[in-house]
Amino acid sequence: MTSASPSPSATEAPALLGKLKAALITPIRAMRLRYLPLLMIYYAYGALGLVAIAEAFWVKDALSFTPAELAAIGVWLTLPWTIKMVFGQLADSVPILGSQRRVYVVIGASLVASGLVLMAGAAGGWIDFAGKNALYVTAQLLIVVGVVLQDVIADAMTTEVVERVLPDGTPKPKAELERELGLVQVLGRLALWSGILSVSGLSGWLAQIYSYETVFLLGLAIPAISLTGAMLVRLDGAERKPIDWRILGGGLVFGAVVLAIGLGGLPLGQELVFLISLTVIAAMLYRIAEDLDEAHRKRIFYAALVIFLFRSAPGVGEGYRWFTIDMLGFDEAFYGTLAQIGAGLALAGAWLFSDVITRKPIAKVLLWLTVIGTVLALPNIALTLRFDEWTQEHLGFGARAIASSTPPRNRPSPSSA
Repeated sequence: MTSASPSPSATEAPALLGKLKAALITPIRAMRLRYLPLLMIYYAYGALGLVAIAEAFWVKDALSFTPAELAAIGVWLTLPWTIKMVFGQLADSVPILGSQRRVYVVIGASLVASGLVLMAGAAGGWIDFAGKNALYVTAQLLIVVGVVLQDVIADAMTTEVVERVLPDGTPKPKAELERELGLVQVLGRLALWSGILSVSGLSGWLAQIYSYETVFLLGLAIPAISLTGAMLVRLDGAERKPIDWRILGGGLVFGAVVLAIGLGGLPLGQELVFLISLTVIAAMLYRIAEDLDEAHRKRIFYAALVIFLFRSAPGVGEGYRWFTIDMLGFDEAFYGTLAQIGAGLALAGAWLFSDVITRKPIAKVLLWLTVIGTVLALPNIALTLRFDEWTQEHLGFGARAIASSTPPRNRPSPSSA
C-alpha cells in the first residue's frame, strides 16, 4: 500500500514560512558591532523627518509660496543629487585635514545644522537679514547639500567597514564578501527607515504642541547623531585616488552654469538645466564605463535607464497636502499618525524583502515597487474625488479612515525628495 504524496499546498506553506523566516533573520545575522557607527549616519538621515511635518505646516502658514512654486524649488533642490559623483570624487581624491571620510561627514552635518538654525531663526523672527521665503530656500539648499554629502560618504564607507579577511587572516571568498557588502547596504537602508519610524509619530505631536522654531531647534539633535557615528566608525582605510578633472572639473563647471541659469531667470531655465544635467550624467557614466567590456557597459546603461524612468515619475507635490489640510481637516497629529503607519509598512517591507532585493535584478525590483505604488495611490485619488463623503454617508467612515489605508510615502525632509 503506497503512502499518499503531500499536496502542493502542504509543501508550499512551510517553504514560504522558511523564506519569510530567513528574510527576517538575515539582516540580524548580518549585523556586526563595527557597523553600528556607520548605521548611525543612515539613521540620522531618516530621523531628519523629525522636522518634516512642522516644516510643511510652517511653509503653508508663514510663507507665500504656491504649491507650483514649491514644486519648482524642489526641482532645483534635486540638483545636488545629480552630481553625487562629484562629491564622491572629492572624498576619494581630496583629503581634508588628512581625512577622506570623517571630515566630510562633519561638513555635511554642519550644513544640515546651519539650515535648521536658519529655519528656526526665520520662524522665530531672530534672523531677518532676508525675507522668510529667501531664508527658507537657503536653508533647504544647505540641508540638501549636507544630506547628499553624508549620503555619498556613508555609501563609500559601506565598502570599507566590511572586514576583508577571515579570523585566521586569509582573504574572504569573493562571493561571501560581495554578499556581505550587499547586506551592509541593506542594513543602511533599514537604519534609514528605522530613523523615519522612530520620529514619524513624534514629528506630528511636536508640530502640534510646540512652536515651529522650537521643533527646528530640537532637530539639531539629528546631525549630532551622524557626527557621533563619524567619530566612532572604524574603516579598513580609504585608498586615495588621483583627481579625475573630467569629473571634478566638469561637476564644478556644471554647478556654476546651473547657478547662473537659476539666478539669471532665463526662460525655460528648468528645461535647460534638465538637458545639461542629462548630458553631464551621461558623460560621467561614459567615463566610468569606458574601460569596461561591452557586456558590463550595457548592464550599466540599462540599469541607469531603468532608475531614470523610475525616478522621473512625477509626485503629487504639496498641492495634495494642502488639499487634505484645507478640505479634509487633516492636522499635524494626524499627519504624524499617517507617517508612522507608512514608516512601519516601509520598514517591514524592506526588512522582509531584504534578502530578495539583494538577489533580484534591479528592473524587477523597481517594477514591483511601481505596481505597489500605483495600488497604494488609488485611495488618494478617491479622496480628491471626495469619495469619502459617500463612504461617510453610507458606510460610516470618512477621509481619515481612507487615508490611513494608504499613508503617504515618508521622506526624511522635503529637501531630500
